[in-house]
Amino acid sequence: MTKMAIIERLEQKREAARLGGGQKRIDAQHAKGRLTARERLDVLLDAGSFEELDMYVEHNCTDFGMEQSHIPGDGVVTGSGTINGRLVFVFSQDFTVFGGSLSERHAQKICKIMDMAMKVGAPVIGLNDSGGARIQEGVASLGGYAEVFQRNVLASGVVPQISLIMGPCAGGAVYSPAMTDFIMMVKDSSYMFVTGPDVVKTVTNEVVTQEELGGAVTHTTKSGVADVAFENDIEALLAARDLVDLLPASNREGVPERPSADPWDRVEDSLDTLIPANANQPYDMHELIRKTVDEGDFFELQPAHAGNIITGFGRIEGRTVGIVANQPMVLAGCLDINASKKAGRFVRFCDAFEIPIVTFVDVPGFLPGVGQEHSGIIKHGAKLLFAYAEATVPKITVITRKAYGGAYDVMASKHLRGDLNYAWPTAEIAVMGAKGAVEIIFRSDIGDPDKIAERTKEYEDRFANPFVAASKGFIDEVIAPHSTRRRIALGLRKLRNKALENPWKKHDNIPL
Repeated sequence: MTKMAIIERLEQKREAARLGGGQKRIDAQHAKGRLTARERLDVLLDAGSFEELDMYVEHNCTDFGMEQSHIPGDGVVTGSGTINGRLVFVFSQDFTVFGGSLSERHAQKICKIMDMAMKVGAPVIGLNDSGGARIQEGVASLGGYAEVFQRNVLASGVVPQISLIMGPCAGGAVYSPAMTDFIMMVKDSSYMFVTGPDVVKTVTNEVVTQEELGGAVTHTTKSGVADVAFENDIEALLAARDLVDLLPASNREGVPERPSADPWDRVEDSLDTLIPANANQPYDMHELIRKTVDEGDFFELQPAHAGNIITGFGRIEGRTVGIVANQPMVLAGCLDINASKKAGRFVRFCDAFEIPIVTFVDVPGFLPGVGQEHSGIIKHGAKLLFAYAEATVPKITVITRKAYGGAYDVMASKHLRGDLNYAWPTAEIAVMGAKGAVEIIFRSDIGDPDKIAERTKEYEDRFANPFVAASKGFIDEVIAPHSTRRRIALGLRKLRNKALENPWKKHDNIPL
């Protein structure tokens, strides 16, 4: 074969791979409002940076007439590229080829780039759009899934893993994204479930649509399985770029730094009036977060799930920080099961990747109720407590208003090795609110409203301030709200070389 003929053959092979399942199927994908596997990579990665691997891989199945049908790439596009110049490894399932179904070779391709990502220390981004296991291959396909699962587990805490669900993701396929760090979904276009609506109807007689059972809105509000739901493929892919910008490449590297024109000592006078005069009146904790971070830029995770706690990433002096904050606008900022799980997992991610944690506290306690107790609030609340106590990264806490009872302890208190614990003058740190405390301490006076009012005022004067905790050293400083950003920036500078190790263990046993 002449040199020219070989080059020509190479181009033909590449063209066949690029065409995937053919123009008709590509048109069908577009008709659903979805991009193709390769178009998605064009949006996700820097222009011209994608380097494909395993373009010519084909399946090895000979059953059910499969030997007649070979499409190069076998339903997944794999390789590496850059996002704002930083290396990432990617796989993008191609629904136009056998419905994006996973075969043994398809799985091998995914495993190869995951292995490389772990070796060199770079994030893995998976674009999921697959009908599930390739049934013609039987157990070989299931084996392929398990090989991917194993790598998800080994990569956890080593390199960031991001999943974008951009079409169907059902059966065993859902467990790989479930073990990654972040999951993004597309509204009316993607869904995740272990068993589909037909099986549900057969087994339980429940009639449900795909969207209700496992759509983007369901998983970002009710179940908390996914982090954020987007309107279309492009929005989701651009958000993934923003998220990668905030994350370290691996657990061996520090957080990324980007130049910021926002002065580190910017004073925010409006924060002095953020806390309402009435202690029962809510305010939006987002305002404090936006006024503290660089340029007001905050990447919130799970904004539509467990809204009583806020989690997400921002930057201070150009360096990434993880932010956890109680939200008085939802359930008065109480901690409940969903909030504890949401924040607990976020704190552990930050700790795994050496991202400092800033915690804003306004928490009246754990949410009371039979439903919460019977669903295990004790065990679930302990997850957040465990995560904060275990974390060795820099931890800065600012108590803005209420910090009552066990919830005070849980929210990155000094006792859980908080490095810098600040309070605003409006902070109230106590076992419980004045009314409840007085009714217990002065039970004998309950029949006398005047006496109770007097005792309540006495309790408030004594405890509805940060100074009792400060006198014991549990609060390092009572700070002016307007200087919050300056104090946090200085604190993070001080803590940059913090060294703290937990006792040697194979791994902990977090209350799951």
